Amino acid sequence: MTRITFDRVSKSYGSVRPLHEVSLTIEPGEFFVLVGPSGCGKSTLLRMIAGLETVTSGSVLFDGEVMNDVEPRLRDVGMVFQNYALYPHLTVAENLAFPLAIRKEEKSVIAQRVNEVATLLGLETMLHRRPKQLSGGQRQRVAVGRAIIRKPRVFLFDEPLSNLDAQLRAHMRTEIRALQRALNVTTVYVTHDQVEAMTMSDRMAILHDGVLQQVGTPAEIYDNPATTFVASFTGSPSMNLIPYNGGTLGVRPERIETTASTGAYTLNVLITAIEFIGHEWLIHGTANETPVIMRSHERGAHLVGDTTAWYVREESARWF
Repeated sequence: MTRITFDRVSKSYGSVRPLHEVSLTIEPGEFFVLVGPSGCGKSTLLRMIAGLETVTSGSVLFDGEVMNDVEPRLRDVGMVFQNYALYPHLTVAENLAFPLAIRKEEKSVIAQRVNEVATLLGLETMLHRRPKQLSGGQRQRVAVGRAIIRKPRVFLFDEPLSNLDAQLRAHMRTEIRALQRALNVTTVYVTHDQVEAMTMSDRMAILHDGVLQQVGTPAEIYDNPATTFVASFTGSPSMNLIPYNGGTLGVRPERIETTASTGAYTLNVLITAIEFIGHEWLIHGTANETPVIMRSHERGAHLVGDTTAWYVREESARWF
């Protein structure tokens, strides 16, 4: 297993600087997610690991060895792209075999590995099909199989699920995570979807405008966001950020109460909308001229147009 380190890594294109002195360490065997909005620099960091993007300043290291000038083919990484990058004229078996074929492995070894990977990914009945004969999820499995067939030291995923529908994305999240646990290979996964990041990662790094905002487990980041950007980016619905007593009070929608508690902060909320989404109610309002939202398993006596008191316990509050 490989430890990946970014040591004050920056990237510049003339006067444009998409990455600003990023420092972080990805531990051996970890499933690490780089997440943030489009243009935040997350794919640039991933491509630096693969050697597909040069480093302007700082260093990318594998197990303490600087990789800045090491050719991509010598880094021993397997990468899965957003568009799958399958060869349309090759069968599933031939696409899987390709990384081994160009290394001139023995045909018997290639055949064995193709069968092993196909069985692992549930592709054994599709080996003679071509990509156009596969569903989106099946193509994704082939792309993953081609990345893992040569047993690389690092797996890289660049928004691999963005072309799939919501139901299939949820299914593939589970499959990819289970596969990574089984193979126990250091994995770096890029997404703009904070739900993917929260559900898949051992740890995650949030970037914004090329600046590293926070690194931590999903629970650490959800409970203790370091910045207002992180607070608003994570969670669905995101954290309420409300002007209060000269500061900004942050509170998750499910941690607002409608019964008084000792030491709580009180919000006088004008209710503007109520939504039923099956397993809970989302109650929208304004407090101190700021939109707020509360999650509740019961609608209670809330009515649109009412002004009611909402309460936040000290331990549920985050101040910015």
